Amino acid sequence: MFSSFKDAFSGVKFTFKNERNFRIHTVVTVLVVTAGFVLKISLLEWTIIALCIGLVLAMELVNTAIEQTVDLIVGESFHELARNAKDAAAGAVVLSAGISVIIGLIIFLPYVWDLFMKLIESII
Repeated sequence: MFSSFKDAFSGVKFTFKNERNFRIHTVVTVLVVTAGFVLKISLLEWTIIALCIGLVLAMELVNTAIEQTVDLIVGESFHELARNAKDAAAGAVVLSAGISVIIGLIIFLPYVWDLFMKLIESII
């Protein structure tokens, strides 16, 4: 069992080192978690945010796995089915990230709006 976890973390490490988008999603994760602490979001909101983060990062890992497998099988040659597989995997990442952004806006905008209104009230 320990070996399985070691292999899994090796895959995360490989993806982090080699995939720019995974690193971008990781930075966004840190920003979102920081915003969650600063804005004191609710437990339910934390749960939803954690699911979104997990979904996007997991989709990036699956996308990398598909890309690596396709590249191994097809190599340098072009094949439309290979391109379709890679595009579909990338589409899954984009879809999960887009939905996560919408959910993040739904959760964070009311907090940001309240802060903005308090700032306006303190100025007036």
